[in-house]
Amino acid sequence: MGGGSSPYKRPESVLVVVYTAAGEVLVLRRCQPPDFWQSVTGSLRWEETNPLDAARRELCEETGLGDGVEVVACGTINRFPILPPWRHRYAPNVTENIEHVFRILLPERRPIVLNPAEHLEYEWLPRAVAVARVTSWTNRDAILRLP
Repeated sequence: MGGGSSPYKRPESVLVVVYTAAGEVLVLRRCQPPDFWQSVTGSLRWEETNPLDAARRELCEETGLGDGVEVVACGTINRFPILPPWRHRYAPNVTENIEHVFRILLPERRPIVLNPAEHLEYEWLPRAVAVARVTSWTNRDAILRLP
């Protein structure tokens, strides 16, 4: 569940929005809960000191992308309540998560290799469709703020 000395997840995460020069946004459908669509996300491991390192790791784990991509910090940090489907993963006194937002601009679509333990499928969608598809408000905001 993340290593370190705690059996719980760290309440600090990354959100990485991958998009193309043509304005298409990559969205992933989680295995659980059903019909939960998102960009690349994941918690920092307890030993990770830099959210950028976590963003690069999660990008590779969830999409297979990594070589030759530039991960850009958006300068946005969100704070939000941890949703009920994930509360059991965190220490009992933890109710909020801090999320660091990143973006990756690709010249064109690239093949995606999903982690089947996390995601069932992916789609490249026009920005407006991606905004409507993703489940979390922080993900919608991040897509809307893309250059």
